[in-house]
Amino acid sequence: MKGFDDLLAANEGYAARFHGEQLEGRAARGLAVVTCMDSRIEPLKMLGLANGDAKILRNAGARVTDDVLRTLVLAVHLLGVDRVMVVAHTDCRMAKVSDDEVHAAIAEQAGLDTRSLDFRTIDDQAESLRGDVQKVRSSPYLPRDLAVVGCLYDVNTGKVEIVVPI
Repeated sequence: MKGFDDLLAANEGYAARFHGEQLEGRAARGLAVVTCMDSRIEPLKMLGLANGDAKILRNAGARVTDDVLRTLVLAVHLLGVDRVMVVAHTDCRMAKVSDDEVHAAIAEQAGLDTRSLDFRTIDDQAESLRGDVQKVRSSPYLPRDLAVVGCLYDVNTGKVEIVVPI
């Protein structure tokens, strides 16, 4: 399969060493982490977790979207999640541009009109975290006592700071 040969070859080695951890589909530590797709973030490692400990939801900017809420409803009611961390990060590209700038850049680079998409860029990370945490807390499909915090991960130090406490 052209373009993916390197990954499939690496998977052959992985599969040869794979011993099936016999993990359940439930979050062993009762945690869901909503974080950015930025490849500098290693959600399990940054929180001292192992495979099977948490549900990890990633998107551009660590935003709580309708799909993130849908997934959290499933995670809470069916997969053992009883606490949620929304984790934004420093040096996030989504916090350095506006939606208009993203639309213009894609139009210039790819010739596409993306104005029907909401990229949910971030003017103020702390304010966005507060709003996203509130979306989780106010969902009618999630328990009122669900523990939810908003955090900021520093990509230069590896430190996680709670910005929006319980």
